[in-house]
Amino acid sequence: MAIREQIQAALGTLPGAEKKVAHAFLANYPSIGLSTIAELAALAGTSAPTVLRFVARLGFESYPDFQRMLRADVQAQLMSPLERARSTGPLTDNPALKASFADIAANLEATAKAVSESEFEAACELLSDQKTACYILGGRFTDAIAAYMAAHLRIIRPNVRHFDGQTSTWRDQLLDVRPGDVAVLFDIRRYQSDLVRLGELLVERKARILLITDPWLSPIARSARVVLPCVVDANRTWDSSVAILALAEALIDRVSRAQSDAARARMQTLEDIHWNNPPGR
Repeated sequence: MAIREQIQAALGTLPGAEKKVAHAFLANYPSIGLSTIAELAALAGTSAPTVLRFVARLGFESYPDFQRMLRADVQAQLMSPLERARSTGPLTDNPALKASFADIAANLEATAKAVSESEFEAACELLSDQKTACYILGGRFTDAIAAYMAAHLRIIRPNVRHFDGQTSTWRDQLLDVRPGDVAVLFDIRRYQSDLVRLGELLVERKARILLITDPWLSPIARSARVVLPCVVDANRTWDSSVAILALAEALIDRVSRAQSDAARARMQTLEDIHWNNPPGR
């Protein structure tokens, strides 16, 4: 796991003083982690020994080791597909299809470990709140999954909307966002500045954000109510979106079960509409 992901996973087990260090790090990632021990301790309101204990608890022998891993995380986060293609190396003798599926299976397993049950349930609770509207949007490659999720959720519950059109029209659609509404945003490396800005505008309108991202975490994480990190690095040119799609389907299924009676009623109504109004009539 990336350092930021490790810290998020460990939050519930940290002593009070070390938890302050973790919160300071997460709120000022990655710059504060590349500063001195004294600066991190001052920002967290703790001491240098507390920072060192925090780093040791994460499994690092020293603060420089921690910073080396952090730099590697940041570098991996910023790599372009071209750079990843150069680093993957030549094909091996292993059958390409089986090797690819094995990498995807590993991503699914790692994502299941990275997403805590409590965060998953918190996300489902947001999506199940029928008193509010639900807005969904993804990035260049993930918006197809966002649209897929929206298509399912609008059958299960009312007031589900997929942000559409060009970036310039997103702000027009913000007019209808009310305090407490839910916004599901998909954003993976290299993070989209327009999507990050939309997240900021949604927070200004007091929307609750559910972020589905990668292990390095989109900047939207700073203002998200719930963050679900998916493993996307499949040791190849392009990141894999399979774990993201699998997580979206798990959320859809969980919300369907939570809203079983209401969901069945809506689905029956939709079936009646389709059967009573066949194409061409």
